[in-house]
Amino acid sequence: MKRTAHISDSHCHLDFPEFNGKIDQVVSKAARAGVTRMITICTNLHEEPQVRAIADKHQPVFYAAGVHPMNVAKEALAQVDELIKISRHSKMVGIGETGLDFFYTQESADLQIQSLRIHIAAARETNLPLIIHSRKADDKMSQILTEEYRNGDFSAVMHCFSSSFQLAKSALELGFYLSMSGIATFPRSHELRDIFAATPLERIIVETDAPYLAPPPHRGKRNEPAFVTHTAQAGAKLFGLDYETFAAQTEQNFDRLFTKARRQT
Repeated sequence: MKRTAHISDSHCHLDFPEFNGKIDQVVSKAARAGVTRMITICTNLHEEPQVRAIADKHQPVFYAAGVHPMNVAKEALAQVDELIKISRHSKMVGIGETGLDFFYTQESADLQIQSLRIHIAAARETNLPLIIHSRKADDKMSQILTEEYRNGDFSAVMHCFSSSFQLAKSALELGFYLSMSGIATFPRSHELRDIFAATPLERIIVETDAPYLAPPPHRGKRNEPAFVTHTAQAGAKLFGLDYETFAAQTEQNFDRLFTKARRQT
């Protein structure tokens, strides 16, 4: 019987209501599909204990913690020391998600920028990768990342990348990674696929952003980590590779970025 290639879902939200009472099944289904690791993302620090508990219970699950840009006006700003303290947990492997969202929450732009800089400082101090959300904020995001990198380097991934070629170029020049989600598989995402096709293969990782953005043939349904294989199949086709080769390369990329997770697997 052919062995299923291993792959990792670098970004999902297993604490969201869509997975209530179903996490055991979701993790088992992912394993059967060859998804041997997944990172569940905390988007509000007051929910960090619940997210951590999911990672503690399930061996393949790691987690990251931060304050999503759309949530910065709803709770106190994260503090660098607070993020550093959380990062000491063995399965906490990334800072974020953080970033800028000027599509839904432009009114909190100043707070979002302040929060992003705090998360960058924490990423620098902990040597953990920054997980960046960016929507309709390309110029400001590029400016901040470039400025901050000059103040001291850090690693990062542009999560669920669906922005401009220019932001992709800026991120790649800083040594960051682009994460391919189900959006890259949608029929109308020609320009986004062109951006990924022009990206060095060694700088691409894959994700679901579950429960959102399910790729075909599951589009319109609840997304889950097992479905990252469909996104990877689309990525393999884009690069003219077989699935196993593409999956193996994204695993190497994941290990290079999420070094703390690599050491535990």
